[in-house]
Amino acid sequence: MTIDEKLQHFYEVSLDEAREDAAQAIQEHKEHLARTLEDHKQTSRQNAEAEIKAETGHVRREVNKALSAEQITLRRDLSRKQEELKETLFAEVKTKVQQFITTAEYDEYLCRRINEAVKFAGDDEIQIYLSSSDKSKANDLAQKTGTPLQVSKEDFIGGIRAEIPHKNILIDNSFSANLASMCREFKFDGGLKNE
Repeated sequence: MTIDEKLQHFYEVSLDEAREDAAQAIQEHKEHLARTLEDHKQTSRQNAEAEIKAETGHVRREVNKALSAEQITLRRDLSRKQEELKETLFAEVKTKVQQFITTAEYDEYLCRRINEAVKFAGDDEIQIYLSSSDKSKANDLAQKTGTPLQVSKEDFIGGIRAEIPHKNILIDNSFSANLASMCREFKFDGGLKNE
């Protein structure tokens, strides 16, 4: 083999090796770029998901905050409206009570309450008070029940109050006390408690 042939052979072998090395380097570089691209895609996807999750959480918190504020406003409005309705209702009840105290049934009611109080006291001394607005009925009721009655200085709309001093007991069957108690205990989600 001549020098030219050897050179040519060396040249071809070197060129083949250089091509193989270049092809291998290009392939490795392509693989590296593909891995880098995939890593970048995955990182971008994770960042986007994290950002979406964070923004979703932020939006959810903002919506919850707005809903809470609206619920508070609605509860206040509901409470205010219920209070208005309650006042209207008890104004009507008071009107009905005032109409009732002008009837004969009211006199019978007072007699029943007086007799119940006397029976409850038994042999103990009892003082029974009528509302100042029932002053005109005192003598008639005392005769019907056979019980001495006193007229209170206070107008408690109607009904009676009785006191058993020996036992330190006050029986309050006055309409004003009963109305105040019912008004205090009244609830729109079931009326009076435990009903």
